[in-house]
Amino acid sequence: MPLNSQFVLGAGSEGQAVGQPLRLANRHGLVAGATGTGKTVTLQRLIETFSDAGVAVFAADVKGDLCGLGAAGAPQGKVAERIASMAWLNHQPQAYPVTLWDVHGQSGHPLRTTLSEMGPLLLGALLELTDSQQAALYAAFKVADREGLLLLDLKDLKALLGYLKDNPQVLGEDSALFTSTSAQALLRRLAGLEQQGAEALFGEPALQLEDLLHPDRDGRGRVHLLDASRLIHEAPKVYATFLLWLLAELFEQLPERGDADKPVLALFFDEAHLLFQGTPKALQERLEQVVRLIRSKGVGVYFVTQSPSDLPDDVLAQLGLRIQHGLRAFTAKEQKALRAVADGFRPNPAFSTLNVLTELGIGEALVGTLEEKGTPATVQRVAIAPPQSRIGPLNESERATLVRQSPLAGRYDKPVDRESAYELLTARAEQARSEASAKVAGQQKAEPGLGDMASDLIGSAMKSALRQAANQIGRQLVRGLLGSLTGGKKR
Repeated sequence: MPLNSQFVLGAGSEGQAVGQPLRLANRHGLVAGATGTGKTVTLQRLIETFSDAGVAVFAADVKGDLCGLGAAGAPQGKVAERIASMAWLNHQPQAYPVTLWDVHGQSGHPLRTTLSEMGPLLLGALLELTDSQQAALYAAFKVADREGLLLLDLKDLKALLGYLKDNPQVLGEDSALFTSTSAQALLRRLAGLEQQGAEALFGEPALQLEDLLHPDRDGRGRVHLLDASRLIHEAPKVYATFLLWLLAELFEQLPERGDADKPVLALFFDEAHLLFQGTPKALQERLEQVVRLIRSKGVGVYFVTQSPSDLPDDVLAQLGLRIQHGLRAFTAKEQKALRAVADGFRPNPAFSTLNVLTELGIGEALVGTLEEKGTPATVQRVAIAPPQSRIGPLNESERATLVRQSPLAGRYDKPVDRESAYELLTARAEQARSEASAKVAGQQKAEPGLGDMASDLIGSAMKSALRQAANQIGRQLVRGLLGSLTGGKKR
């Protein structure tokens, strides 16, 4: 098979190129191995191969090392020796077209979505709600839909919760689901989210998926890197929830492609165990369904973790490419896990998969690819080909240059706070107070003795005015969160 019709990972035991047909790259994959075994370099190699083929890439840069893709490599020592040993490898040190993203907007373009797009299911998982609190959140979103109240950022949702707490009659038949206790609990959870700095994730301008898919001017796929080095430690749940939202949005928005010669996008999810750790069963089942179906949209999902056991069995069963770096087994439990990893490969009569797993050196891996017909090939011991970009991170000056020269410069950098639930509800409350004050003043002129009842009348008039101000605009809010799987409809 010509090398340009497949993505090549490295050299097998006899020096031959080992790869997989590019058209099967949407069958997903796994990159696993203990810390320090070479997973980051393998990721760079994979990402470069996709970019060279014109496939866009979105990857989470957990350690900050992947940004070296934005600078040309300078191979020397053992790296240069490995390059020389691969006669078929056309290695040309070069930088790749990288776009940097950062939820906090410090080391890349600000990365945002809106609460309306995230929806109540994923937001509930992010807030780790109980069943009753989740029901209250669904009721609040339902009112927002009905009254045309856009939920863009956290202050919008807090304003809505306060409004519903003071005006339970607006909930209608859902009033039993939304109690004062549940409202207070939701507000406390939102306060905790703000303390983690998560408010930076919600707002506008929100990420437009088409911006991820545009190729570079030279035809290579652009590489979008999310700097998660800070986020993964300070708010791991926010990190995982954003990646799940991205997966769901892609599934909902991208058209069906059927069989194609290559995917349109490759996603790399590092620290993949966080995507499923503590995830409610209902959400996990839907996510497993998305992983199974999204390949028909031309998206390949690659999970990066220390051990395959970090992923649910239903997800593991859907992975075509398996790259397993070295593992160590000292305890009985670890030895059992090691055997499970070995059993996940199609055996190779030339060696014992179980024994090789503990013998692999840095930059070596056991690789299980897919054959032309989509069936698993026999496992091979592979020396991973070095990347053409820099092995190691960029410095702050180099990162700043990439952000400044990015084709998206200026599009996301300045936040926009348009009229949404917070502004509308604040305006309604102000109007109600003005009308109530005017009514009381008029009554006081007619009957001076009513002055002592002023505060009661203000409260009553305010509620009446708020009820009258309910603006039914006949439109559901945009909500991308697994909409097609939960009955919601994207508009």
